[in-house]
Amino acid sequence: MREDSSADSSDPPKSILLLAAFEHPPEVAGDSVNSAVVVAAEAVSSYPGLQNAEQYFGPVTELTKSKGFTVVNEPYEFRVGTAQLVRGDFSKPLGSLTMHQSTLVIIEKGFVVSFTFIAGSEDEVDQLIEGLSFGRKETPAAHK
Repeated sequence: MREDSSADSSDPPKSILLLAAFEHPPEVAGDSVNSAVVVAAEAVSSYPGLQNAEQYFGPVTELTKSKGFTVVNEPYEFRVGTAQLVRGDFSKPLGSLTMHQSTLVIIEKGFVVSFTFIAGSEDEVDQLIEGLSFGRKETPAAHK
């Protein structure tokens, strides 16, 4: 996960933050882990030789470990509806709390798209992930 978007503004950005949603503002201290969902896209061309989403976890794991996290589950295939992603799970002690992070990755249209979920427990992370879906949801009106 590169921290630098692009040095030349005439080039398309190499990484794009698509969404960052937090339970409460990041600067507000609380007595629990600030649950979050972060969605980002990076150009596959930023990673020469990258063939699949699992390989992207080399840089993800390196960055995550540098921020004090440990690997809970090595990357594994994870299905969301009809989409096949790769998921890796991490955790980090925060005093009496533990921050849990799961990152899901898919490669689409020349971009590595990552979905990172952060919460105070594995169950909370799984609940956040349950809200992820791809494609359209049919509404009851569509069945008429």
